[in-house]
Amino acid sequence: MTKFSVLDLVPVREGGSVGEALAASTALAVKADELGCNRFWVAEHHAMEGIAGGATSVVLAHIGNATSRIRIGSGGIMLPNHTPFQIAEQFGTLDALFPGRIDLGLGRAPGAGPELQRALRKNLQQASEYFPQDVIELRALLTGDVELPVKATPGHGSNVEFWMLGSSLFGAQLAAKLGMPYAFAAHFAPDHLDAALTLYRRDFQPSEAFEKPYVMVAMNVFAADTDEAAQTLASSQQQSFVALRTGNPGKLPPPICAYAESLPAPAKAMLDHLGQAAAVGTPGKVRADIAAFLDRTRADEIILCGSTFESEARLQSLELTLAACQSIAA
Repeated sequence: MTKFSVLDLVPVREGGSVGEALAASTALAVKADELGCNRFWVAEHHAMEGIAGGATSVVLAHIGNATSRIRIGSGGIMLPNHTPFQIAEQFGTLDALFPGRIDLGLGRAPGAGPELQRALRKNLQQASEYFPQDVIELRALLTGDVELPVKATPGHGSNVEFWMLGSSLFGAQLAAKLGMPYAFAAHFAPDHLDAALTLYRRDFQPSEAFEKPYVMVAMNVFAADTDEAAQTLASSQQQSFVALRTGNPGKLPPPICAYAESLPAPAKAMLDHLGQAAAVGTPGKVRADIAAFLDRTRADEIILCGSTFESEARLQSLELTLAACQSIAA
Protein backbone atom coordinates (compact mmCIF):
# COMPACT_ATOMS: atom_id res chain seq x y z
CA MET A 1 0.00 0.00 0.00
CA THR A 2 1.46 3.34 -1.05
CA LYS A 3 1.65 5.97 1.68
CA PHE A 4 1.64 9.72 1.17
CA SER A 5 3.54 12.31 3.18
CA VAL A 6 4.40 16.02 2.96
CA LEU A 7 7.74 17.86 2.72
CA ASP A 8 7.74 21.57 3.54
CA LEU A 9 10.47 24.19 3.16
CA VAL A 10 8.63 26.74 5.34
CA PRO A 11 8.69 29.22 2.43
CA VAL A 12 8.65 32.96 3.14
CA ARG A 13 6.72 34.73 0.43
CA GLU A 14 7.34 38.18 -0.99
CA GLY A 15 5.64 40.72 1.26
CA GLY A 16 5.36 38.13 4.02
CA SER A 17 7.19 37.42 7.27
CA VAL A 18 8.88 34.48 8.94
CA GLY A 19 6.02 34.36 11.44
CA GLU A 20 3.50 34.02 8.63
CA ALA A 21 5.59 31.29 7.02
CA LEU A 22 5.71 29.30 10.24
CA ALA A 23 1.96 29.70 10.72
CA ALA A 24 1.31 28.51 7.16
CA SER A 25 3.52 25.45 7.65
CA THR A 26 1.75 24.60 10.88
CA ALA A 27 -1.62 24.87 9.16
CA LEU A 28 -0.34 22.58 6.40
CA ALA A 29 0.82 20.03 8.97
CA VAL A 30 -2.56 20.11 10.69
CA LYS A 31 -4.31 19.54 7.35
CA ALA A 32 -1.91 16.69 6.49
CA ASP A 33 -2.67 15.13 9.88
CA GLU A 34 -6.42 15.43 9.31
CA LEU A 35 -6.15 13.91 5.81
CA GLY A 36 -4.25 10.86 7.04
CA CYS A 37 -0.77 11.60 5.66
CA ASN A 38 1.94 9.39 7.12
CA ARG A 39 4.56 12.01 7.96
CA PHE A 40 5.36 15.74 7.75
CA TRP A 41 8.97 16.71 7.19
CA VAL A 42 10.74 20.07 7.38
CA ALA A 43 13.96 20.72 5.47
CA GLU A 44 17.00 22.46 6.96
CA HIS A 45 18.32 25.46 5.01
CA HIS A 46 20.40 28.37 6.26
CA ALA A 47 20.94 32.01 5.31
CA MET A 48 18.16 31.98 2.70
CA GLU A 49 15.62 34.76 3.12
CA GLY A 50 12.94 32.70 1.39
CA ILE A 51 13.16 29.65 3.69
CA ALA A 52 12.40 29.75 7.42
CA GLY A 53 13.13 26.18 8.53
CA GLY A 54 16.74 26.65 9.60
CA ALA A 55 16.09 25.84 13.28
CA THR A 56 14.49 22.57 12.22
CA SER A 57 14.05 20.92 15.62
CA VAL A 58 12.41 24.06 17.01
CA VAL A 59 9.96 24.19 14.10
CA LEU A 60 9.17 20.50 14.59
CA ALA A 61 8.42 21.05 18.29
CA HIS A 62 5.85 23.68 17.38
CA ILE A 63 4.31 21.48 14.69
CA GLY A 64 4.22 18.53 17.06
CA ASN A 65 2.15 20.52 19.53
CA ALA A 66 -0.33 21.45 16.80
CA THR A 67 -0.81 17.87 15.53
CA SER A 68 -1.79 14.61 17.17
CA ARG A 69 -1.07 11.56 15.01
CA ILE A 70 1.19 12.31 12.04
CA ARG A 71 4.90 11.50 12.22
CA ILE A 72 7.08 14.62 12.13
CA GLY A 73 10.71 14.88 11.18
CA SER A 74 13.59 16.36 9.25
CA GLY A 75 13.89 16.12 5.52
CA GLY A 76 16.60 16.56 6.40
CA ILE A 77 19.14 17.56 8.97
CA MET A 78 22.40 18.31 7.16
CA LEU A 79 24.67 16.52 9.61
CA PRO A 80 27.95 18.23 8.53
CA ASN A 81 26.49 21.46 9.96
CA HIS A 82 26.24 19.92 13.45
CA THR A 83 27.80 17.51 15.88
CA PRO A 84 26.09 14.13 16.35
CA PHE A 85 25.74 14.87 20.07
CA GLN A 86 23.77 18.07 19.46
CA ILE A 87 21.35 16.33 17.10
CA ALA A 88 20.96 13.42 19.54
CA GLU A 89 19.91 15.84 22.27
CA GLN A 90 17.52 17.74 19.99
CA PHE A 91 15.78 14.71 18.54
CA GLY A 92 15.85 12.85 21.82
CA THR A 93 13.96 15.80 23.27
CA LEU A 94 11.46 15.68 20.41
CA ASP A 95 10.92 11.95 20.99
CA ALA A 96 10.30 12.59 24.69
CA LEU A 97 7.73 15.24 23.79
CA PHE A 98 6.04 13.26 20.98
CA PRO A 99 6.78 9.56 21.61
CA GLY A 100 6.83 7.30 18.58
CA ARG A 101 6.28 10.14 16.10
CA ILE A 102 9.81 11.38 15.33
CA ASP A 103 11.79 10.82 12.12
CA LEU A 104 15.40 11.88 11.71
CA GLY A 105 16.26 12.23 8.04
CA LEU A 106 19.96 12.88 7.47
CA GLY A 107 21.74 14.48 4.53
CA ARG A 108 25.42 14.92 3.70
CA ALA A 109 25.42 18.10 1.60
CA PRO A 110 26.20 21.18 3.71
CA GLY A 111 25.09 23.54 0.94
CA ALA A 112 27.07 26.42 2.37
CA GLY A 113 29.58 28.92 1.10
CA PRO A 114 32.58 30.33 3.00
CA GLU A 115 30.50 32.94 4.85
CA LEU A 116 28.11 30.39 6.30
CA GLN A 117 30.96 28.03 7.16
CA ARG A 118 32.48 30.80 9.25
CA ALA A 119 29.13 31.53 10.89
CA LEU A 120 28.69 27.87 11.79
CA ARG A 121 32.33 27.58 12.94
CA LYS A 122 32.69 24.46 10.80
CA ASN A 123 34.97 23.16 8.09
CA LEU A 124 32.08 21.73 6.12
CA GLN A 125 34.19 20.02 3.48
CA GLN A 126 36.02 18.09 6.16
CA ALA A 127 32.79 17.43 8.06
CA SER A 128 31.23 15.94 4.91
CA GLU A 129 34.08 13.44 4.69
CA TYR A 130 33.26 12.22 8.21
CA PHE A 131 29.55 11.87 7.43
CA PRO A 132 29.35 8.02 7.52
CA GLN A 133 31.13 7.87 10.88
CA ASP A 134 28.95 10.67 12.24
CA VAL A 135 25.78 8.82 11.20
CA ILE A 136 26.95 5.72 13.05
CA GLU A 137 27.88 7.77 16.13
CA LEU A 138 24.54 9.58 16.11
CA ARG A 139 22.64 6.33 15.87
CA ALA A 140 24.64 4.90 18.75
CA LEU A 141 23.95 7.99 20.86
CA LEU A 142 20.21 7.50 20.40
CA THR A 143 19.88 3.72 20.40
CA GLY A 144 22.69 2.77 22.76
CA ASP A 145 23.65 -0.11 20.43
CA VAL A 146 27.33 0.86 20.82
CA GLU A 147 28.85 1.88 24.16
CA LEU A 148 30.11 5.46 24.02
CA PRO A 149 32.04 7.51 26.60
CA VAL A 150 29.12 9.93 27.00
CA LYS A 151 25.34 9.55 26.94
CA ALA A 152 23.01 12.10 25.44
CA THR A 153 20.31 13.16 27.89
CA PRO A 154 17.75 13.55 26.41
CA GLY A 155 18.53 11.17 23.58
CA HIS A 156 19.89 7.89 24.88
CA GLY A 157 17.34 5.09 24.43
CA SER A 158 14.86 7.18 22.45
CA ASN A 159 12.65 5.77 19.70
CA VAL A 160 13.66 7.90 16.71
CA GLU A 161 13.27 6.49 13.19
CA PHE A 162 16.44 7.06 11.14
CA TRP A 163 16.33 7.89 7.42
CA MET A 164 19.03 8.47 4.85
CA LEU A 165 18.36 11.22 2.32
CA GLY A 166 20.08 11.49 -1.01
CA SER A 167 20.14 12.61 -4.62
CA SER A 168 23.14 10.52 -5.70
CA LEU A 169 24.55 7.03 -5.36
CA PHE A 170 26.47 7.86 -2.17
CA GLY A 171 23.39 8.09 0.03
CA ALA A 172 21.92 4.95 -1.52
CA GLN A 173 25.09 3.00 -0.76
CA LEU A 174 25.23 4.18 2.85
CA ALA A 175 21.53 3.57 3.46
CA ALA A 176 21.86 0.04 2.11
CA LYS A 177 24.96 -0.71 4.19
CA LEU A 178 23.36 0.57 7.43
CA GLY A 179 19.95 -0.98 6.81
CA MET A 180 18.16 2.38 6.81
CA PRO A 181 15.10 3.52 4.86
CA TYR A 182 16.02 5.76 1.93
CA ALA A 183 14.40 8.97 0.68
CA PHE A 184 15.41 10.26 -2.76
CA ALA A 185 15.14 13.98 -3.56
CA ALA A 186 13.80 13.59 -7.09
CA HIS A 187 11.85 16.85 -6.76
CA PHE A 188 15.02 18.88 -7.38
CA ALA A 189 17.63 16.33 -8.54
CA PRO A 190 16.12 13.45 -10.52
CA ASP A 191 19.22 12.49 -12.54
CA HIS A 192 20.34 9.46 -10.50
CA LEU A 193 16.90 8.30 -9.35
CA ASP A 194 16.70 4.94 -11.09
CA ALA A 195 20.33 3.97 -10.51
CA ALA A 196 20.19 4.94 -6.83
CA LEU A 197 17.04 2.93 -6.12
CA THR A 198 18.43 -0.10 -7.95
CA LEU A 199 21.68 0.05 -5.98
CA TYR A 200 19.89 0.56 -2.66
CA ARG A 201 17.54 -2.39 -3.13
CA ARG A 202 20.28 -4.67 -4.47
CA ASP A 203 22.78 -4.00 -1.67
CA PHE A 204 20.43 -3.56 1.29
CA GLN A 205 21.63 -5.24 4.48
CA PRO A 206 18.88 -5.91 7.04
CA SER A 207 19.16 -4.09 10.35
CA GLU A 208 17.38 -4.31 13.68
CA ALA A 209 15.10 -1.48 12.60
CA PHE A 210 14.39 -2.55 8.99
CA GLU A 211 14.44 -6.10 7.63
CA LYS A 212 13.97 -5.05 4.00
CA PRO A 213 14.45 -1.94 1.84
CA TYR A 214 11.99 0.90 2.19
CA VAL A 215 11.91 3.70 -0.38
CA MET A 216 10.30 7.12 -0.32
CA VAL A 217 10.60 9.48 -3.29
CA ALA A 218 9.86 13.21 -3.37
CA MET A 219 7.61 14.71 -6.06
CA ASN A 220 6.45 18.24 -6.80
CA VAL A 221 2.66 18.08 -6.93
CA PHE A 222 0.18 20.87 -7.66
CA ALA A 223 -3.51 20.05 -8.09
CA ALA A 224 -6.31 22.44 -9.01
CA ASP A 225 -9.67 22.41 -10.78
CA THR A 226 -8.04 23.04 -14.17
CA ASP A 227 -4.66 22.35 -15.69
CA GLU A 228 -4.12 26.07 -16.23
CA ALA A 229 -4.85 26.90 -12.60
CA ALA A 230 -2.45 24.20 -11.42
CA GLN A 231 0.29 25.45 -13.74
CA THR A 232 -0.18 28.95 -12.35
CA LEU A 233 0.07 27.62 -8.79
CA ALA A 234 3.30 25.84 -9.67
CA SER A 235 4.84 28.98 -11.17
CA SER A 236 5.83 30.45 -7.81
CA GLN A 237 8.05 27.49 -7.03
CA GLN A 238 9.27 27.37 -10.62
CA GLN A 239 10.37 30.99 -10.37
CA SER A 240 12.22 30.15 -7.15
CA PHE A 241 14.02 27.24 -8.83
CA VAL A 242 15.10 29.40 -11.74
CA ALA A 243 16.26 32.18 -9.40
CA LEU A 244 18.23 29.72 -7.26
CA ARG A 245 19.92 28.05 -10.23
CA THR A 246 20.89 31.44 -11.67
CA GLY A 247 22.42 32.64 -8.40
CA ASN A 248 19.64 35.00 -7.36
CA PRO A 249 17.59 33.29 -4.62
CA GLY A 250 14.96 35.24 -2.74
CA LYS A 251 11.49 35.03 -1.24
CA LEU A 252 8.70 33.05 -2.89
CA PRO A 253 7.22 35.24 -5.65
CA PRO A 254 3.57 35.57 -6.68
CA PRO A 255 2.34 33.21 -9.42
CA ILE A 256 2.52 34.14 -13.10
CA CYS A 257 0.18 32.75 -15.74
CA ALA A 258 1.96 30.83 -18.50
CA TYR A 259 5.29 31.47 -16.75
CA ALA A 260 7.23 28.63 -18.39
CA GLU A 261 6.32 29.84 -21.87
CA SER A 262 8.12 33.13 -21.23
CA LEU A 263 11.44 31.54 -20.28
CA PRO A 264 14.59 31.28 -22.38
CA ALA A 265 15.37 27.79 -23.64
CA PRO A 266 17.93 26.79 -20.94
CA ALA A 267 15.59 27.69 -18.06
CA LYS A 268 12.66 25.97 -19.71
CA ALA A 269 14.77 22.86 -20.27
CA MET A 270 15.67 22.84 -16.56
CA LEU A 271 12.01 22.95 -15.54
CA ASP A 272 11.12 20.27 -18.09
CA HIS A 273 13.88 18.09 -16.62
CA LEU A 274 12.47 18.52 -13.11
CA GLY A 275 9.04 17.72 -14.48
CA GLN A 276 9.85 14.01 -14.64
CA ALA A 277 9.27 14.00 -10.87
CA ALA A 278 6.22 16.26 -10.90
CA ALA A 279 2.46 16.08 -11.26
CA VAL A 280 0.71 19.33 -12.16
CA GLY A 281 -2.90 19.59 -13.26
CA THR A 282 -6.41 18.47 -12.47
CA PRO A 283 -6.90 15.73 -9.87
CA GLY A 284 -7.27 13.17 -12.64
CA LYS A 285 -4.03 14.21 -14.32
CA VAL A 286 -2.19 14.31 -10.98
CA ARG A 287 -3.41 10.82 -10.15
CA ALA A 288 -2.26 9.47 -13.52
CA ASP A 289 1.16 11.10 -13.22
CA ILE A 290 1.69 9.83 -9.68
CA ALA A 291 0.60 6.32 -10.71
CA ALA A 292 3.11 6.38 -13.59
CA PHE A 293 5.84 7.59 -11.25
CA LEU A 294 5.06 4.76 -8.86
CA ASP A 295 5.27 2.26 -11.70
CA ARG A 296 8.73 3.65 -12.48
CA THR A 297 10.09 3.76 -8.93
CA ARG A 298 8.08 1.10 -7.05
CA ALA A 299 8.28 3.49 -4.09
CA ASP A 300 6.70 2.48 -0.81
CA GLU A 301 5.87 6.10 -0.10
CA ILE A 302 5.58 9.39 -1.96
CA ILE A 303 6.44 12.63 -0.17
CA LEU A 304 4.61 15.57 -1.72
CA CYS A 305 6.41 18.88 -2.24
CA GLY A 306 5.28 22.15 -3.76
CA SER A 307 5.35 25.67 -2.31
CA THR A 308 2.48 28.00 -3.23
CA PHE A 309 2.27 31.75 -2.77
CA GLU A 310 -1.13 31.52 -1.09
CA SER A 311 -1.09 29.00 1.74
CA GLU A 312 -4.76 28.13 1.21
CA ALA A 313 -3.94 26.99 -2.31
CA ARG A 314 -1.50 24.40 -1.00
CA LEU A 315 -4.08 23.08 1.47
CA GLN A 316 -6.57 22.69 -1.36
CA SER A 317 -3.94 21.10 -3.61
CA LEU A 318 -3.09 18.55 -0.93
CA GLU A 319 -6.75 17.73 -0.33
CA LEU A 320 -7.45 17.28 -4.06
CA THR A 321 -4.34 15.14 -4.51
CA LEU A 322 -5.09 12.76 -1.66
CA ALA A 323 -8.73 12.40 -2.68
CA ALA A 324 -7.69 11.57 -6.23
CA CYS A 325 -5.07 9.05 -5.07
CA GLN A 326 -7.24 7.09 -2.65
CA SER A 327 -7.39 4.11 -4.99
CA ILE A 328 -3.59 4.14 -5.32
CA ALA A 329 -3.14 4.13 -1.54
CA ALA A 330 -5.68 1.36 -1.03
